Amino acid sequence: MGRGDKKTKKGKISIGSFGVSRKRKKAKKNVAPVAKAEVVVSEVVVKPKAKRAPKKKEAAE
Repeated sequence: MGRGDKKTKKGKISIGSFGVSRKRKKAKKNVAPVAKAEVVVSEVVVKPKAKRAPKKKEAAE
């Protein structure tokens, strides 16, 4: 179990092969960067809460 063993990572490195114990990295594709749309943050307007009308007094009998 060392450099000559085809099943170990160290052996795969010395032999120069790829497999289960030594995965091959995928090549990245060169893609042109996509222009990002400008994000416009609209201002949040906070409205004050509406005041309630005063309660009507009950008519005295």
